[in-house]
Amino acid sequence: TQVFRNTEDRIVEGLYTFPVPRNASVAGFSMWIGGKEMIGEVVEKQAAREIYNSYKAVNRDPGVLEQTDFRTFELRIFPIAPKAQQKVQVTYYQELDSDGEWTSYVYPLASNVRQTINSRVTKSFSMTVDVKSRLPIEEMRSPSHSRDLHATRYSPTYCQAVIGANSAALDRDVVIDYRLAKAQTGAALVASTPANTDGYFCLMLSAGDELKPAAVGMDYVFLLDVSGSMRDDDKIGQSRGTLGAFVNMLTDEDRFDCLAFNTASVSAFHDLAPADDVHKKSANDFLASRKAHGGTNLNAALAAAYRYAQPGRTLNVVVISDGLTEQAQVPMLQRMVNRRPIDSRILCVGVGNDVDRTLLQEMADGSGGLAAFVSADDDFARQAMALHCKLARPAITDINVSIAGIPVHDVEPPRMRNLFNGIPLRVYGRYGTAGPAQVTLTGKVDGKDWSQTFPVAFPLQADADPEIERMWAMRRIERLRNDPAGLSMSGVDQIVRLGEGYSIATEYTSFIVLENDAAYAKWKIAQRNAMRLTQDRDARAQLEEELKALRKKAPGGLGDPSAAPANADASGSMQPPPAATALTNPNPASPGLHLGGAMDPTYLLLVLGMSGLAVATWKCKGGSTVGSNN
Repeated sequence: TQVFRNTEDRIVEGLYTFPVPRNASVAGFSMWIGGKEMIGEVVEKQAAREIYNSYKAVNRDPGVLEQTDFRTFELRIFPIAPKAQQKVQVTYYQELDSDGEWTSYVYPLASNVRQTINSRVTKSFSMTVDVKSRLPIEEMRSPSHSRDLHATRYSPTYCQAVIGANSAALDRDVVIDYRLAKAQTGAALVASTPANTDGYFCLMLSAGDELKPAAVGMDYVFLLDVSGSMRDDDKIGQSRGTLGAFVNMLTDEDRFDCLAFNTASVSAFHDLAPADDVHKKSANDFLASRKAHGGTNLNAALAAAYRYAQPGRTLNVVVISDGLTEQAQVPMLQRMVNRRPIDSRILCVGVGNDVDRTLLQEMADGSGGLAAFVSADDDFARQAMALHCKLARPAITDINVSIAGIPVHDVEPPRMRNLFNGIPLRVYGRYGTAGPAQVTLTGKVDGKDWSQTFPVAFPLQADADPEIERMWAMRRIERLRNDPAGLSMSGVDQIVRLGEGYSIATEYTSFIVLENDAAYAKWKIAQRNAMRLTQDRDARAQLEEELKALRKKAPGGLGDPSAAPANADASGSMQPPPAATALTNPNPASPGLHLGGAMDPTYLLLVLGMSGLAVATWKCKGGSTVGSNN
């Protein structure tokens, strides 16, 4: 929720550009007009722009929110009257990344649109993250703000992290990691059952440690992107840190080489070298000497990596890049992925916030590999260890998921990726009737047939997780958008219908806010999102009440700290809240719990309070604004 103030003596139009995290879906845009919240609705993009311009011409109060590319959104507001304030709210939901027992939340705070902006806040910066899980939370930490974090366990399954700092800079991402009980191979379900329609579900399938590690070493060719775009936001530094940590994780049985590429490739060893201390040091020296400049030719780099393939050895081609390449090269990249050698796969590591996640994920999925995305403020060593652990154990390939006992339909994705140790496979779909079901997962492990069956209950009534409905629609939109055959007109029509029906901003749909209900009626815009957000807010309010009750029950007389959002003393300095249990030294003997044999879903409620962010990223035409963000 942000409040912008026009400091000029004239009317201005505001243009606010902001990124959203990976796997996120913008689900709400509201403006306060005449003291009343007007909730935005999603319509076809060109229609939204035409409506906005028609109101702008007569100095009325419209707002429009558009997706500008694969990673950023723009919010336009007009008019902001002289010396007036404008309150807006943007809501998004996201799917968090999991690596083994660890789950990461990244808030992309490092998003200045101009390098000259002063990113320091004038007073204090604070952020509170509440994590509610169905499994005990054993540890919580922040690689980005370790000195400013205080984590408290109010119950075995509810923990709160508070980050607070004075005179903080808003040029670093906020990264929070938390660790749950170890997963085993199994299945877990989250569902939502809206009235008068079929239910929605998210089925999470996990491969646990019972799959034995590979007996022999593997071959690695690391492709480090050193093109000019990697200079931005020190992505080249992040890449060196990630790759160097990965190299240090290799075992004596592994072999490797490092190639730095822009329009051409340069090799460290010109052959596969043993992963001993001498070659690891040489590799890190080679990486430290690389500078970012020039264009990008990932096709040629992949062709060079393929020449390392040898019979009887698995070849892992690890691409460390932002994925920012010429659009004309994308079809050639898809063909190059399909031409990879036998027993090889591509792993893509995206660095920074300005990264083409879709391209890197498609390359990984198309080769039977995996993709990971790291922030500048991530723990590179932990990320590298997690990747290496996944590769050291055999993946379950040729995955097929079948559900018996109840009818399901509209399953996303229709074709499953490989299942790696530690990365849950999320399957979304619809179901008509409730009841017990059997989920059978089949595939191959080391070329041999593999199968397991798990019991799962599909609920008759489930209203705590309405976000599942929107995430199902977002998955379907992603598949339609990434169709390698090209996006047909029918595909665009489906995306528009899904965007309008589930209130999702896409390249083809936008949010529009009008001044009153009569204006929506005039343009024949159904107010679907007003009803959907009411449902979502009711569920969130129920969760907030549950968390408040847990805080009150916590031992040590904690009371209810919810009224103190910044936990600040009289001077404004951040003080850690009284703790039921501090998570800085987690108890290694904490009891594990496996529900359904798999890592269960985690609910995360985020409350963000800061000053200075809007100033850093707000642009206006014909004037200036000052903003505050909560």
